[in-house]
Amino acid sequence: MRVSVSWLREYVDLPAHLAPADLEQALVDLGIEVESIVDLGATVTGSLVVGEVREIEELTGFKKPIRFCRVDVGDANGTGELQEIVCGARNFTVGDRVVVILPGGVLPGNFTIGARKTYGRNSNGMICSAKELGLGDDHSGIIVLPESSPAKPGDDARPVVGLDDVVVEVELTPDRGYQMSVRGIARELAHAVGVPFRDPGLVPAPGATERPAYPVEVRDTVGCDRFAARMVRGVDPTAPSPAWMVQRLTTAGIRSISLPVDITNYVMLELGQPMHAFDADRVAGTLVVRRAEPGEKLTTLDGVTRTLAAEDMVICDAGLPNPLAGEGAGVPISLAAVMGGETSEVVEGTTNVLFEAAHWDPVMVGRTARRHKLFSEAAKRWERGVDPALPLVAIERAVRLLVEHGGGTAGDEILDIDHVRPRTPISIPADLPSRRVGVAYPPARVVDLLEQVGCTVASGADRLAEDPGEVGVPAGGTVALTVTPPTWRPDLTDPADLVEEVVRLDGYDRVPSVLPVAPAGRGLTGQQRRRRAVARTLADQGYVEVLSQPFVAPELADLLGLPADDPRRRAVRLANPLSEEEPLLRTTLLGPLLGVLRRNLGRGQRDLALYEIGAVFHPRPDAGTPPHMGVEHPPSDAEFAAADAVLPDQPRHVAVVLAGEIEPTGWWGAGRAAGWADAVEAARTVLAVAGLPDDRVTVRAAEHAPWHPGRCAQVLVDDTVVGHAGELHPAVVAALELPRRTSAMELNLDAVPAAPMLQAPAVSSFPPALIDVALVVDASVPAAQVQEALVEGAGELLESVRLFDVYESEQLGAGRRSLAYKLAFRAPDRTLTVEEAVAARDAAVARAAERHGAILRGA
Repeated sequence: MRVSVSWLREYVDLPAHLAPADLEQALVDLGIEVESIVDLGATVTGSLVVGEVREIEELTGFKKPIRFCRVDVGDANGTGELQEIVCGARNFTVGDRVVVILPGGVLPGNFTIGARKTYGRNSNGMICSAKELGLGDDHSGIIVLPESSPAKPGDDARPVVGLDDVVVEVELTPDRGYQMSVRGIARELAHAVGVPFRDPGLVPAPGATERPAYPVEVRDTVGCDRFAARMVRGVDPTAPSPAWMVQRLTTAGIRSISLPVDITNYVMLELGQPMHAFDADRVAGTLVVRRAEPGEKLTTLDGVTRTLAAEDMVICDAGLPNPLAGEGAGVPISLAAVMGGETSEVVEGTTNVLFEAAHWDPVMVGRTARRHKLFSEAAKRWERGVDPALPLVAIERAVRLLVEHGGGTAGDEILDIDHVRPRTPISIPADLPSRRVGVAYPPARVVDLLEQVGCTVASGADRLAEDPGEVGVPAGGTVALTVTPPTWRPDLTDPADLVEEVVRLDGYDRVPSVLPVAPAGRGLTGQQRRRRAVARTLADQGYVEVLSQPFVAPELADLLGLPADDPRRRAVRLANPLSEEEPLLRTTLLGPLLGVLRRNLGRGQRDLALYEIGAVFHPRPDAGTPPHMGVEHPPSDAEFAAADAVLPDQPRHVAVVLAGEIEPTGWWGAGRAAGWADAVEAARTVLAVAGLPDDRVTVRAAEHAPWHPGRCAQVLVDDTVVGHAGELHPAVVAALELPRRTSAMELNLDAVPAAPMLQAPAVSSFPPALIDVALVVDASVPAAQVQEALVEGAGELLESVRLFDVYESEQLGAGRRSLAYKLAFRAPDRTLTVEEAVAARDAAVARAAERHGAILRGA
């Protein structure tokens, strides 16, 4: 939106010497993006004068028409002789007054004008177009001054063409269509500068008469909820548009066409109300406003014949038969709210003008403009929202301008078909802006700012006091306001919009830039921290995380070899599964995870270590029917509890699967294949990361599907089973087409108790006594149980114990193996003697011998 400050001053009392920088800052403070503010007087330097064309010689023999002109510029050239200028434009003739820049002048863009020879003639200067002067985008011809202009040859052309003004160009957001007018920008400037505003949209205008200005039938009051019209007869078809109007239109980037059309564009820029001018003599019958019939065609003012869609709104001439739309529907003569048609446009001989101003559905206009790729100035405003109270005011303004400058007689008949619904009031607590923004806005200030916007503010029936001293109102409450937005602000629909307006008008600079402080207890929960720590640790150890689908097939339980009474066979069946082949929710992570393992093996991967953390789903045997809950209100506590009781139990598990080599083979030597011990170690790692000390974790042999009965470990925490680890059963491996020795681990993370608060260990400054022991036991005795016996027997002096070697040979005997442990003894208050360390070692070995028949190797 481009507008001159001189135009804005007609409605807002801006300070006389308001600097462009201050003007820009005032708009920016209101949240308006300013593209540019240009002092036009400084954009052109040198002699820019009015010239009168005296002679035109048409030059031939060139690729394009060229004219050699002699122009009277008065005494501006210092000699008074005619100025010779070569020009390519053809929209002027002898006797026209034009704008000339003489040699030495500089146009916008730092384009210096000089005297030079071109096309075989001397050219001393340039006859200027609006685009060359930076006044608009029209480059189709040069500026021709209207006959009514008092300027004479040699006069400074800057005041004549508006180069003594300041032009403001703003970029508007889609929700603020009211700013696409002088009325809207002037209102914003009045707020910013704190000066009075005279609203041109509130001037009195005559209402509808009993007899309409022209017969009109509106068949769709949703697409068009208001339609107004008035006639002006006997207009002088040769009357030119006044120079000031052409200048303002040019500054806004709109080309002057004819007086009636220029007036509609001028009123659109001034008030924000798009209008249309019909040649009343070219309309045969009643105007019908309706939706288009599919297949109807209309040739718009740009000369393009368009095929209409059923959603398009059209204005039709019922005097023309249309077999596609039925009797009385008429032929489309205008694409409503977007562009008029050729058959009813104002032409050179038009004497009777019918002005139309309506209010159209913004959604319809936006879709029509995009469908036809026709983004007219009218459509841009309609899709952003136009004031439905403007049609009669706009028509009154247009009629007065046409009568004043084009003659004619305004008809007394006025049409106004009004189906506009009143705005819905918004209820808002007066302290809501303060609570949302953190700035103190007293209720009186909130009311004042909302009324500046144009809202009607009233106190609600439940009004309470904010100030204890207020008469008749209880202390400690707030003020409930009922706010009715103005008709020109369709974007104000809820309390948040009103809060934004209060903050915007009061000043964004008053809102402090303070980072919010996170309240205590709002960080990660203990379970969230645990899950993240487990995931990070497994990834650090080389496992790759996968996220598999939680859907499984009914036959998965058989493939995993689950017993008939295994609770994991009871699964939740989805009512609308993504795939009929996988209608169940998983009860174990291993099924989908092993599927991912098999898929990667099929794609050429051989050495795999995968893990997943996710929920499993166990149906509740006593679950009933879920309660019916509507959307009109939040669920009550009882409804929420009843709904939650129907949901399946969803504990979160962690699982790993391993296949191939866990230590790769290379030039450094042979690798090592992954096995059951790696799966057990993954379980120990998870529990260690969860913060559980070793003395609370027990690993012992067990039989549990789908693991190998002789290579399955049961993992316990405080005698509670939390999971299993080991090598998968050969039958399961064969059924799932997995490599031999595939191993897996699965733990119930939710069953793992929270980590205790640990005291920092006391660090002894005395040296340890390090003793290795090798114990021969039956191969069936778990190493973990032997280690427990050593810890129990060694007593308080034992600091740590670690298994570092497992040895089997014929010398030890069949079914026997040697377990070698490193024992570290240390006292907190002294250096241990050899006798004390050996005695502690012997006590540890004695307890292992007592429990498991261990024999000290080499003894």
